[in-house]
Amino acid sequence: MHSASVWLSSLTLAAAGGWFAATMFAAPATSKEPRFPQLTMDQLDEKQRPLGEQIMKVSSVGIGGPYNPMIRSPVLGQRLFDLFYYLRWQTSVPTKLNEFAILIIGRQWRSQVEWFAHAPLAAKAGLSPDIIAELKANKRPSNMAEDEAAVYDFVTELTTTKKVSDETYARAKKVFNDQQIVDLTAVAGNYVMVAMMLAMAEETVPPGKEEPFKVAE
Repeated sequence: MHSASVWLSSLTLAAAGGWFAATMFAAPATSKEPRFPQLTMDQLDEKQRPLGEQIMKVSSVGIGGPYNPMIRSPVLGQRLFDLFYYLRWQTSVPTKLNEFAILIIGRQWRSQVEWFAHAPLAAKAGLSPDIIAELKANKRPSNMAEDEAAVYDFVTELTTTKKVSDETYARAKKVFNDQQIVDLTAVAGNYVMVAMMLAMAEETVPPGKEEPFKVAE
């Protein structure tokens, strides 16, 4: 496991171009009043401030994206912040495959923020641009490696049929150990929750950026 200092350093770098940077300036999907007006550190109460301070240590762009609604429930927000920490930086699943799982969930939900944030991270981690493009087109990607196919089938089957068949589980066991299978399941479930949080709060991509999914796409 990474040390806290290594994690903070890595997360600060990721914030510049990844998940945090993609979500901090997210705006409501419409011109109506935002469901959760953007909070600033000065507005946080004594229960919210400790979490806000932790967020600010790893982000130079403020409290936004899923953090903006999360911090309204500071105890839950802290638990989720700690979970994000593990599932992004300490998980036993290789980064490329972890990001692939997140993209699968982002595509299922048509989550503009998740896809906008994680497609570049997946590509940087080594996921093929062709796989990313086919997934974005809502197709089962072709030419996947054995571990990539195992992730796609495992996550897709679990989230769409609400179970994992013996055949799919056996293929996952060929490439993953028990901890990795548990962590893979957890990251998929976590990003369903993140997609729900973003959808409920009507968060979208940063101002001036193009949304990944067009109407009816």
